[in-house]
Amino acid sequence: MPFAQIRDRKLYYECHGDFEADGPAPLLLIMGMAGSCAGWLPLQVPHFVQTRPVIIFDHRGIGQSEDAGEAFGTNDLAEDSLALLDALEVPKADVLGAFMGGMAAQELALLAPERVNRLVLVGTYARPDKKRQMLLKHWAQLMETGLSAETFIFNRLLWVLHEDTIEQSDLIQAMTDFYRKEGAPYTADLFVRQCQACAEHDTLDRISGLSQPTLVVGGHEDILTPPKFLRELAGLIPDSRLVSMTYGGHLVMVESAERFNRLVVQFLDEDQ
Repeated sequence: MPFAQIRDRKLYYECHGDFEADGPAPLLLIMGMAGSCAGWLPLQVPHFVQTRPVIIFDHRGIGQSEDAGEAFGTNDLAEDSLALLDALEVPKADVLGAFMGGMAAQELALLAPERVNRLVLVGTYARPDKKRQMLLKHWAQLMETGLSAETFIFNRLLWVLHEDTIEQSDLIQAMTDFYRKEGAPYTADLFVRQCQACAEHDTLDRISGLSQPTLVVGGHEDILTPPKFLRELAGLIPDSRLVSMTYGGHLVMVESAERFNRLVVQFLDEDQ
């Protein structure tokens, strides 16, 4: 199993594709809340690896990555990502982050701008509004009550899936069955700390300092991070463009995977 030593913890990662000195920059995929890096494998990695090497990893406390049990912020997750690039001796990477991963990606690009070539921010924000803060607090409290996996997954799916996707009862049942069988790749305490990190994320007054070409993308029907957040990011980041995809909720990279993947590759290939 590949692990990188990140200070006093081991971080699980996977590298896919051929890493060549004169080839395209690797693409670092940063997962959102409550997901392991395996979530990238069915739809994103097979497509992206056709044109560039891909790096995926589990956040601290997720899957096989170790957890020190401490509170953390999205800036700490950015430092984890930077330490992984250092461990893999990757001088510069394209970076794609979704929701919490998009928050970490913002912090990474601000922390080490020389290490980020192009940036893709998916379904994320620079600063949460009161409703998002209330929702994240609600999710944390639900987790602390010890709800069944099925009940908790149902609650989150209401916020992340397009209404047409929810109509597919077989798909929803398959998702809940998977979590019931495999178990969540995180502890309740870790999820609570992720909620806190997302609720406290704030790059609003710094995001205009980003120098990287940036693609801001999300689903038009995303109710977790509605288009107003994407417009805010695109309006503040100097070299950015906004794409609101017609079909898709918060999980637009799943619900509109083919178009999403094609859009990302076209954007990353512009400087090749």
